[in-house]
Amino acid sequence: MKLIERDFYLNKLKRVVNTPDTKVITGIRRCGKSKLMDRFIEFLKEEDKDNNIIRIKLTLKEFESLKDANNFYEYVSSKYQADKSNYLLVDEIQLCKDFENVINSLYEEEKYDIYLTGSNAFLLSSDLATLFGGRTYELAMFPFSFQEYLKYFPQEDINKAFDDYVVRGGLAGSYLYKEQEDAKKYLYSLVKTTITKDVVKKFKLENEDLLNMISEFLMDNVGNKTSIRNIANTLTSNSYKTNDKTVGNYIYSLCKSFLFYAFTRYDIKGKKYLESDKKYYLVDVSLRFAILGHKNMDYGHIYENIVAIELLRRGYEVYVGILKERDKEREIDFVAIKDGVKTYIQVSDDISKLETREREIMPLLSIKDAYPKILLANTKHEDSQIEGVKVIDIARWLSGISQF
Repeated sequence: MKLIERDFYLNKLKRVVNTPDTKVITGIRRCGKSKLMDRFIEFLKEEDKDNNIIRIKLTLKEFESLKDANNFYEYVSSKYQADKSNYLLVDEIQLCKDFENVINSLYEEEKYDIYLTGSNAFLLSSDLATLFGGRTYELAMFPFSFQEYLKYFPQEDINKAFDDYVVRGGLAGSYLYKEQEDAKKYLYSLVKTTITKDVVKKFKLENEDLLNMISEFLMDNVGNKTSIRNIANTLTSNSYKTNDKTVGNYIYSLCKSFLFYAFTRYDIKGKKYLESDKKYYLVDVSLRFAILGHKNMDYGHIYENIVAIELLRRGYEVYVGILKERDKEREIDFVAIKDGVKTYIQVSDDISKLETREREIMPLLSIKDAYPKILLANTKHEDSQIEGVKVIDIARWLSGISQF
């Protein structure tokens, strides 16, 4: 398999080498966590060939006995070398029964610099502080960005590359298949494995069929305001009885597996967060094509999904903006916040028609503060401005050519 340097994540790991935290790499299955660990080991060896690196892959038969907590502890202890820097790197840590007790004990001994990956349902962001009594550093990993896709598939025509990326997505395991039909089967299997092995097992959900239906509903409605009650009513009207509480719990579980991300609405004028009717975006739009094909395609919403995940990848705190004016409510696709600076963002497909341009820009012009206002669209042109709103081609922004 072809490998590219994922500098964005590798540099983050380099910054925290030998800090006291337990480093935990999270992200959806097959997004490259183990490959990142392999590359990080190469870096450690380059820095000091005399480092003592203890590497454990619990999915391998070689380490079968280490799924027992006592055996795991004894093995790691036996590998310790007092006169060297000791690094412990473990893949799929959840396969060791009572793993949190072992890691906490090793952490307290202050002998090892510890790095972990695992099935996300067992290493949830919200659970890290509870699982590991000491300090933790979470590195959230995503599938390939468009910039990484261009490194993997170098090409001069950025617009064609973007069109390909929209369908193929960033889960590099699918790139190994020559035919798109086979790549879709790989991605389909990934979704079903995530649901079956991560979500159902971790959260002890009783109805896998219902979970699949809710997952497909969210995929079919990326970019749409989503009411849990409406989902329950829709499923019930289709002769599948359920209720708000069950649907809410199942959506929570899908988000905790990193399959979907929930975006809260933010009242721009009132400066308050609105808990109702969140929007849900898929970790990688290729999964939508694998499950639903081109059914009900809305490229504006697909682009919106790609931008949502890219903003998270780039470290923004992201909300859906709401602008209330008398009896009207305008929506801003994203309010992205970093270092205390807000950026208001609209995402669109084709804005060549005047009425479409005006429709997309009007909500941004209604915001009276001085923070940057951006329209990302499939313009295939260099940056421009309309009444103070910066218009950026979405492919150029995703590739890093254009910046906010």
